[in-house]
Amino acid sequence: MIKDLLDRRIEKRPTTLKFEGRILYLLDDTELVKAQLYEGRDIELTDDLKSNLRDQISTDEITPAYICFFYDETLGDFPYLGLRTTNQSSGETEYPVERNAVRDGGFVCSVAGKRRGKGSSREASPYAELHAGIKVVVAESIERIYNENCQNLGVLATSDFSMIERIKAGEEIQLSEFTEGKDDITRQIIEYGGLFEFNVARLQGKVTIPLTACQGGAPAEGAATMEAPPASRPMTLAEKIFAKHLVTDAAKGEAGVAWMRPGDAGFFRTDIRFSHEYVTPMASIFFEDKVGVDAKVVDKDSILFFRDHLTFLDKVMSQERIEQGLLDVANELEVKQRTFAEKQGVKLYGEQMGTRLGSQAICHSKILEEYAEPGMLIIGTDSHTPHAGAIGAVAFGVGTTAIFNSWITKDVRVKVPESFKVVITGEPAPNVTAKDYMLEILRHPYVKDGEAIGQIIEYAGPAVEALSVDERATMANMAAEVGAFTGIIAADEKSVEFMVNERGMDRARAESLIEGMQSDPGAEYVKVIEIDASAIRPMAALPNDPGNGVFIDELGDTPIRIDIAYAGSCTAGKKEDMDMYARVFAEADAQGLRVHADVDVFIQCGSTEVREYCREQGYMDLFERMGAEFIEPGCGACIAAGPGVTSSPDEVSISSQNRNFPGRSGPGNLYLGSPYSVAASAVCGYVTSWTPGQRFEPVGARKLATV
Repeated sequence: MIKDLLDRRIEKRPTTLKFEGRILYLLDDTELVKAQLYEGRDIELTDDLKSNLRDQISTDEITPAYICFFYDETLGDFPYLGLRTTNQSSGETEYPVERNAVRDGGFVCSVAGKRRGKGSSREASPYAELHAGIKVVVAESIERIYNENCQNLGVLATSDFSMIERIKAGEEIQLSEFTEGKDDITRQIIEYGGLFEFNVARLQGKVTIPLTACQGGAPAEGAATMEAPPASRPMTLAEKIFAKHLVTDAAKGEAGVAWMRPGDAGFFRTDIRFSHEYVTPMASIFFEDKVGVDAKVVDKDSILFFRDHLTFLDKVMSQERIEQGLLDVANELEVKQRTFAEKQGVKLYGEQMGTRLGSQAICHSKILEEYAEPGMLIIGTDSHTPHAGAIGAVAFGVGTTAIFNSWITKDVRVKVPESFKVVITGEPAPNVTAKDYMLEILRHPYVKDGEAIGQIIEYAGPAVEALSVDERATMANMAAEVGAFTGIIAADEKSVEFMVNERGMDRARAESLIEGMQSDPGAEYVKVIEIDASAIRPMAALPNDPGNGVFIDELGDTPIRIDIAYAGSCTAGKKEDMDMYARVFAEADAQGLRVHADVDVFIQCGSTEVREYCREQGYMDLFERMGAEFIEPGCGACIAAGPGVTSSPDEVSISSQNRNFPGRSGPGNLYLGSPYSVAASAVCGYVTSWTPGQRFEPVGARKLATV
């Protein structure tokens, strides 16, 4: 494989670029979007127009989940089909973009506001834009994974709005204007037109990998100059892990330096690389097309594949989409992944399920349950890969191109991010959970305004230290919603107990793994946010964004009635989450109550291990007695691919999942809450919280209970 790559001819992009095509402004104005797409109208970027640019556009809006069933150039038919706009006359929410509208409109540049590309790590989004003709994306701020996916594919991304008029005028633009301020590796990736092309040039010795400051290289941008590198420096936990994994000699397989600092860039040796059926097929196509159909991945034993996202799809896909052939297209994802896994000898979780619904485990759940260790560096093709940060690992999401390149090199490129710390002190109320902590963090201005994009969030303080590993995983997992690079919590005695009790690891080995896996005194943070746990009450995120957090007791006097309560997902399908659902339901059961007649309740765990735990604890009988439907492990409703999704815009659901972007879990209004709040809402029939020993107060039924 390597020999073939060494013989391949690789050229850089031209140093001067000229773009021919129109500008598409992604606005919160249905008519203006339609005018651009269907009337050929070109509009001017005035201050008023700029203020109307859509902020917080998620990858769910760029390529809704069902679009990701495709994994080739067909994706170019579909960009922005989930874009949510407002009809300025009626105030109604609309989705004005139709299939092929972007390609047919001749657009070369797409413009948005703040936090473009938040949410899922799906590389299908910039891939769809690229094959629809979009060569440049412009936004006030761009999410980390989406930005890297653009770079890896060759899509140019910038926050320089002056570029728009120059593109419209057909002006020649220097490529260096898109690389200005980038680290040396990112600059070269952009110059070569993508990560694979750069990596081939890297194997051929045509590129330069900069030395870090520790190795005597130039200091990172903004860092103090030094006559000679010091022997050490205080480091955050994440910086320690990066230092341990920096590739220093790829040919000899050598890795590790004494220290690193934010801004240092390099390639880092991975311990675990995983992907699921949404991404593995596209990555395998890239691998076979670019490397060869008979090529083998490097170190297959450190690669894992998962079938976890789409195993319930046929239960919720509309008849219209089935007739369009989308279910058949989706099923091909499983076939392609399974075939590639068999050919490569890679372990695939989920294949043993056969035709049964559900999976053995959601990828993040299994990585933490069985594989992750303190000090590891883990990459996965999902934004919630940081889940494993619960025990002091650096785990982060990557796109399709990055994972397929890692199959060749076993490493991943990173510019070491800055870190900020969230310190939680105080004694929480007994009904306040890690999910409530996260909803509080997500509404903090530093996060809400996008200041935290691409940074590492380190959770610390007595209230965090008091959490179980399961609850810590909720916080690490939802670093994705923060827009952070990853989330991490120092390894400690609770990490040891988790590895010993849950995995049967030898205690001496577990204790050795946590040695030094804490941040040093004097480690640098760009921001420290302090939160008092005693001031937090049970929270809910209002529809359309996890950052829309409010205290539930401030929702008003009129109950927000619900149709669906979904208890599960990777975020809230762990053993302790099941304990929470069961605790609330047991209290309701003791009061002679069942789930509300108006509410469909679904409980979905993260793995078969959690399912068996529920069986051993007697929870299965309790859930059934209460009228909740327990379903096999899988991602399901949180990606609009399983029971628990809304089916119409007027339906309302509450969920313990991690995000509620438009269309994320169906067309209805989705509230987020803790496991306690979801279970209590299921009993009462409206969005509410739970207090130990409370008397439940269900609202009257709107429809007859089914027998």
